[in-house]
Amino acid sequence: MSQFGVQLHRSSKTKGSGNGKRKIKFRDKRRSEIGNYFSATRMSDENVMRDVRRRGGTRSRVLKRAGYANVLSGKTVKKVKIKGVLESRDNRNFARQNIITKGTIINTELGKAEVTNRPGRDGIVNARLVGA
Repeated sequence: MSQFGVQLHRSSKTKGSGNGKRKIKFRDKRRSEIGNYFSATRMSDENVMRDVRRRGGTRSRVLKRAGYANVLSGKTVKKVKIKGVLESRDNRNFARQNIITKGTIINTELGKAEVTNRPGRDGIVNARLVGA
């Protein structure tokens, strides 16, 4: 399965099953069950998207570089420029590398905002203002 260039997620071969019984693999993973690599959406001047083939041949867009975010302030949504990545709850090194994931605190023209979606899956950055 490594010929497709994506990650395999499966149970460990060395860990026991909990009752001392030997684990026997029922079947191999199918291509449709294999996940993709982490897209690592980074900050830039403009939004850069890439088309990806999903299961069943459907197409979706993933965000490779993010320049703008749709920020919810009160009841209105505004498209604003992203100034920087302040902190990430996933990994503290993501803030240093300017990688945007769900839950990341970004600095925008309106102020601090928390990312509410998954940019690597949705193709856009949605966020809401944090604090006042």
